[in-house]
Amino acid sequence: MTTIGDNLQSQRARLWRACEQAGRPPDAVRLLAVSKTFGPDAVRDALAAGQLAFGENYVQEGVDKIAAVGAVPGIEWHCIGPLQSNKTRPVAEHFDWVQSVDRLKIAQRLSEQRPTHLAPLQVCIQVNVDGGANKSGVTPAELPALASAVAALPRLKLRGLMAIPEPAPDAASARAVFAQVRVLFEALNTQGLGLDTLSMGMSDDLEPAVAAGSTMVRVGRGVFGARSYAI
Repeated sequence: MTTIGDNLQSQRARLWRACEQAGRPPDAVRLLAVSKTFGPDAVRDALAAGQLAFGENYVQEGVDKIAAVGAVPGIEWHCIGPLQSNKTRPVAEHFDWVQSVDRLKIAQRLSEQRPTHLAPLQVCIQVNVDGGANKSGVTPAELPALASAVAALPRLKLRGLMAIPEPAPDAASARAVFAQVRVLFEALNTQGLGLDTLSMGMSDDLEPAVAAGSTMVRVGRGVFGARSYAI
């Protein structure tokens, strides 16, 4: 097995342990392998180890990688980085998910530009739950109106929320912040939105995120190794 395959096995075991400790089924949380700055060969190694969901932060890098890897049954490409208006078309045309919607204008453009021959674009709204000054995301107060508007758009399917809180001093503090996102998520479901995805938790805070109810964790370094940012 390749090093990436070994890493995936280790991260899956870590995720299963986190689920067990939280009293949740081992398949309750999906692993999204964040492949930004790593080339197509790294993705192919992960595919060979059974990984099918990949996250990309940079639009053009992601589009080029999607083309290089080609059609693979079951593969999913998630755009997880901040999205500008002038980059929505390639995302709408090539990605399967967008986790970083934080403005109605972005969602409207994605809806208009999603090709009709493709399945609806799966969407998460990024929420800035702890008010981090350098973080993207809609405020909790603005979230209900944005979620309702996004859910009504054609060619999109609103799946849930994504959050990247500021680093916390300990696991208990991190879990408390993630729990705030879950409260927002559950409040939206009381409005009948039928959300099923809470994308929160990364390499450094996977366990508290799972304990708080995450359904998808985004792991890059733990799968692919340290990044050089040479691209």
